[in-house]
Amino acid sequence: MPNYRRVYIKGGTYFFTVNLQNRQSSLLVDHVDLLRSAVQKVKHRYPFIIDAFVVLPDHLHAIWTLSEGDDDYSRRWRLVKQHFTKFLYAQGFCSNIKIWQRSFWEHTIRDETDFKHHFDYVHVNPLKHGYVQRVQDWPYSTFHREVKKGVYEMNWCGSPELIEESFE
Repeated sequence: MPNYRRVYIKGGTYFFTVNLQNRQSSLLVDHVDLLRSAVQKVKHRYPFIIDAFVVLPDHLHAIWTLSEGDDDYSRRWRLVKQHFTKFLYAQGFCSNIKIWQRSFWEHTIRDETDFKHHFDYVHVNPLKHGYVQRVQDWPYSTFHREVKKGVYEMNWCGSPELIEESFE
């Protein structure tokens, strides 16, 4: 990726995929509270809105909206990764293991249709990967928050067969 250029739009909304180095690991769900603490610590110092978030064993997806005049999502992800890693080491996790892939993938959300597609993608991801039979059964997601807000019905996209047409 030597010619890869990130797009930075002040006050923009972005979809992210962030992966662990070991894609066979379950580190993120095993230590989801440490990850939540890392995100909250960064969010407190560098505010942003979490539009959607899902934590899977070896990767996560998120949609964030930054404050008007702010476009520095790279700093936020660097700090989330650093804090999570430090929290793990403080709990006795081996400090010579590389935890995260060096980079992350981002996509600038272009419009409401793009937002809705990525928003649904975040929430259906545990079902897509076969971790659950129903989206509602995955605990590490903003899906439940969105059900409370009336965005989704609890039985939304209830079975793996329903996702193949929409998200493949």
